[in-house]
Amino acid sequence: MKAIKGLVLSGGAGTRLRPLTYTAAKQLVPVANKPILYYVIENLVSAGIDDIGVIISPETGDDIKNTLGSGSEWGVKIQYILQDKPLGLAHAVKVSRGYLEDSPFVMYLGDNLIGCGIKEFINKLHETSSNAVILLKPVPNPSSFGVAQIDDGGKIVRLMEKPENPPSNLALVGVYVFDPSIHEAIDSIKPSARGELEITDAIQRLVDDKKKVYSHTIKEWWLDTGKKDDLLAANSVVLDDLIERRLNGEIDEDSTVSGRVQLDKGARVIDSVIRGPVTIGRDTVIKNSFIGPFTSIGSNVSIERAAMENCVILDNVTVSHIERLEDSIIGKNARVHKNHRRHNALRLMIGDDSDVEL
Repeated sequence: MKAIKGLVLSGGAGTRLRPLTYTAAKQLVPVANKPILYYVIENLVSAGIDDIGVIISPETGDDIKNTLGSGSEWGVKIQYILQDKPLGLAHAVKVSRGYLEDSPFVMYLGDNLIGCGIKEFINKLHETSSNAVILLKPVPNPSSFGVAQIDDGGKIVRLMEKPENPPSNLALVGVYVFDPSIHEAIDSIKPSARGELEITDAIQRLVDDKKKVYSHTIKEWWLDTGKKDDLLAANSVVLDDLIERRLNGEIDEDSTVSGRVQLDKGARVIDSVIRGPVTIGRDTVIKNSFIGPFTSIGSNVSIERAAMENCVILDNVTVSHIERLEDSIIGKNARVHKNHRRHNALRLMIGDDSDVEL
């Protein structure tokens, strides 16, 4: 059997994360100071995949290319595949046919994070001689997702895209393992009511054609980072799960840094309190401030006389004289500062290059 390939979907306009995604691809928004897309690539690499195709859009493709490069950082080969219009997940596979050829492959949505590796799911494709293995996760609101109905043996019986009356609470996670039979299935489906080629329709065609389509229900966390609150939740979960204490910056004697805090080289903490889990990027200065749990602060950031918790602060941001900032995302190069008026806790989502005076 041919070596398995990876197919990462990194197109889409990211409308639910605007204004951040007016100036950046949603897959490059950082979680715990690392682009979401890096976690995806690392998970594929850890499963032994070294040949990866990345679907890009005309609007954000250059950003994706400049960030991932050739793949040499991970010891893999990356090939970029342009999807001119967002016409569905199955359409993304269709435009990748020349790259995929007749190899089995893992399709991985580039804005999804899961708290487990994927090697065992790939093995399941081979061990069961399946045509597809679909990752599932129980969710409280299945009507917001693609939903699967399975039998007692874990085989897929039926798939539905955002059904009004879901047959189960099992959502499609956004990681799929396919053999080449998926291409014929995609060729046989038509666009849905919203004008897209749905991957759920293609998988259902496999089921209808008596192909072997298995599921695997993950117990670990799964995070879709498509909206502000989802991104903040992802940041909190990843910080809580992955961050270890590592202090490579400078901390003066008047500061207190407690818990799992990562302080990168060149960063300075002056007369401040930091309570982890927190990650702080290179050459950032924290002065006379409080940084509470579940906060990620990028590089070259200046924070002075401010208090914040559960925030994502991107690179080159200035925050000054803010009594309390919480549940907020601040885009690159933005400035948040206070005038003479008094404010209580703030919740903000600010795009790149903004200047907000409060």
